Amino acid sequence: MSPPGKRVSVFDVDYTVIRKSCTWYFVLEALERGLIGLSRIRTLPFEWLRYKLGAANEEFIEEAVKHIAGFKKSVLEETAAACFERRIKANIYHGAARLIKAAQDRGELVIFASSTLRTLIKPLEDFFGISGSIASSLEFSGGVTTGRLEEKSFFGPRKKTAVESWLGARSLSPALVSFYSDSYTDLPLLAYCGHPVAVNPDRFLEREAKKRSWEILRFRDTINRGTSPMKLFRNLSF
Repeated sequence: MSPPGKRVSVFDVDYTVIRKSCTWYFVLEALERGLIGLSRIRTLPFEWLRYKLGAANEEFIEEAVKHIAGFKKSVLEETAAACFERRIKANIYHGAARLIKAAQDRGELVIFASSTLRTLIKPLEDFFGISGSIASSLEFSGGVTTGRLEEKSFFGPRKKTAVESWLGARSLSPALVSFYSDSYTDLPLLAYCGHPVAVNPDRFLEREAKKRSWEILRFRDTINRGTSPMKLFRNLSF
C-alpha cells in the first residue's frame, strides 16, 4: 500500500515517449534479422489506416500475435533488446525524458501504460529505472509463444480498467494521477485521471483536449543515440 496523497505519473509509450511505435521498430529489426517475412505483416497497413481514420481495431494485438506463434522467448527478448539499442533509444523524446526524470526526482510513482507487448517495453523500463508497468503480455509454453496473450490487450477502455485496478491495489487516487498520451483511444483513461495531458495528439484527441481545456504538449527533439541513462539525466535541467 502506498502512502496517502502519493502522486503518480503514467505515460503511454508509442508517439508519446518515443517517436513511433515499439511495434514498428521491432518489425524493422525482425525483418532485418530474417525472423519474419512480409507475409506476417501484410495486414499492418490496413490496420494503421483504420486507426488514423478513428476506427481502431481493439482486437488488433490479439490478432497480430497469432503470427508469432512458435517464437522462442529468448529470441524475442534478445531481438527486443537489440531493437531498443539500435532503433528506439535514439528516438526517445527529450521532452518525455525530462518529464519522467522530474517526476522521479519528486518522488512520484512512474509507470508506462501501453497496449504494446511487455517484451518490447522492458528495455525502455530498464533505461528509465521503471518497473511494474502495465503492458500486454504474451503467453508462453515451453519457452515459445503460443500465439496468444495471457489476457486481453490493454487497448482503449481496457487500459483505463487496468490502471484503475493498479491504483486500487495500491490505495492511490486517480485525482493525483497525471496521464500522458497521444491517442484518441486513450480518452477513457485521460478523462479518468486528475491531470490529463495530450502529447503530440492526433486530430481526434487534440479536438477533445481543446474542448476540455486539457494541457497539450508537443515534442519534436529526441535524445542522441548512445546516451546513457545517467548521462542523460545529469544533463537534464528543469
